[in-house]
Amino acid sequence: MVAGGLIPFFGDAGLNAALAAWRAWLAEERRASAHTVDGYGRDLAAFLVFVTGHLGQEPGLADLTSLTMADFRSFLASRAAAGLGRTSMARAMSSLRSFFRYLERNGLGHNAALRAVRTPRPPRSVPKPLATDEALETIAAAALLPQEPWMAARDAALFTLLYGCGLRLGEALALTRGQAPRGDAMVITGKGRKQRLVPLLPVVVEAVDSYLSQCPHAGDAASPLFVGARGGQLNPGVVQRQMRRLRPLLGLPDTATPHALRHSFATHLLAAGGDLRTIQELLGHASLSTTQRYTEVDAERLTAVYRETHPRAKS
Repeated sequence: MVAGGLIPFFGDAGLNAALAAWRAWLAEERRASAHTVDGYGRDLAAFLVFVTGHLGQEPGLADLTSLTMADFRSFLASRAAAGLGRTSMARAMSSLRSFFRYLERNGLGHNAALRAVRTPRPPRSVPKPLATDEALETIAAAALLPQEPWMAARDAALFTLLYGCGLRLGEALALTRGQAPRGDAMVITGKGRKQRLVPLLPVVVEAVDSYLSQCPHAGDAASPLFVGARGGQLNPGVVQRQMRRLRPLLGLPDTATPHALRHSFATHLLAAGGDLRTIQELLGHASLSTTQRYTEVDAERLTAVYRETHPRAKS
């Protein structure tokens, strides 16, 4: 049996076939990202390893369909004992529900007990954006870090794109040279391969153009837009490291990450009067409830301003 991102192989041929078909369905039909498929695979692998120990034998499809609410709760208890947080356990339950729904839709098995198990509610996190001046200082300072001039221009262009367009880091790094910002808008492919139209600010186009004019690595339209020292696609770890270098220089907290620039984009738009539906479209959120988290950030900011400036708030 193999744990981790790979699904374990069992003696039950039907279960092995169902596991392989489910992963293929996630990737091809649901158009889930490789990251999501691997994550779901790890969750299900952990569940099947648990069931093997729980039942005292490797399970088959029939064993999975006969599991009770107590069995599923025992799995959650084992994950909690292993130190998993509520967010991780909620994703594990989402993975299980996905697999069991797949079995049911394809006539491979049915288990009503899983539907009755309550999913642990993950803690509600509030985005932690940078202040407007902090975001602008981050972009300016990225261009001054000691490194090759073209790399400094690359980092400044990337941070400008994240803050100016509200992109996820993965979305920006997935861009090719043929998709480089041009004109007034660009099409971004986000989670679930869903596409959205994002307006472009002149400063974004100019920053990317400046980087490309200095980049020593040639490439065609299919080549990565943002490249590393050897000309391959820029690794997100390098971008994270650059932000870590900037934090002490600018006095920024640990929450200052590349993704915080996306949070800043949304929060600053909302503070300037942007409506939630528009911001939802710009961010590529599937649910408005995800975008509504930014109203809490703005409310906290307004409360802080009130407490610091209103004469009666200090009495």
